[in-house]
Amino acid sequence: MTTSISTSTTNGLRATNIVAGYRADNPVLHNVDLVVAPGQRVSIIGRSGSGKSTLLKVLLAQLAPFSGQVTYQGTPIEPGPVASLRDYRRHVQYIPQDPASSLDPRMTVRQLILEPLRQLKVPGDHEAAMSRALEQVQLGQEFLARRRHQLSGGQAQRVAIARALATGATTILADEPVSGLDLPLRNEVLSAFAGLEGVSIVLVTHDLDAANFLCDHAIVLHQGRVVERAPTSQIVSDPQHDETVRLVSAMPRI
Repeated sequence: MTTSISTSTTNGLRATNIVAGYRADNPVLHNVDLVVAPGQRVSIIGRSGSGKSTLLKVLLAQLAPFSGQVTYQGTPIEPGPVASLRDYRRHVQYIPQDPASSLDPRMTVRQLILEPLRQLKVPGDHEAAMSRALEQVQLGQEFLARRRHQLSGGQAQRVAIARALATGATTILADEPVSGLDLPLRNEVLSAFAGLEGVSIVLVTHDLDAANFLCDHAIVLHQGRVVERAPTSQIVSDPQHDETVRLVSAMPRI
């Protein structure tokens, strides 16, 4: 059965009371809640081992929670056959860590952007959708014939974002998109995300500085639990939990 996404509600993406992991007797996540309203930018912040990746898998319907529920626009979302999740994946797109490396070097930019539209059977004019996506990330039509090796690091990252946007996505889940990048490229990629209008962003990161630049709100995960939830600027300026204090102290000082 296909999961049909309602367009009559504006609930956005929600995870409610999520308990999840890889062994029922030893869950990774404990009663985690997350709300991403339409157009909102929310960061899931935490160090390695905090449960960020597990929560991301639950949000992507790659891992079923032991209890709790994920909904999008009020529709329950859970792992299932490819066809049943097609509509959800049109709306909620994933950009992996180091997205440039996920681009097939044999394909042109045109082929890379059109590929998910065909796989997800996105209705409408694919050429027009591709052009709109390129415009959103400020890349010209001249890039369509290029391949991965003909792109700078920042251009490749923008192509990866355009690939997600072309499906008509209203929510992007980005996994550590600036981890390991040098400062100029890091700033370029964050600026590309910041320039997206009307798109919800879930930034999964250990980098509180990046979260503060891009996101309005944040949750801090520690040992699989949400230990702090607030506007990102407030978390940075007035951290309440010991783990958040440690993350703030690790931010670069200029």
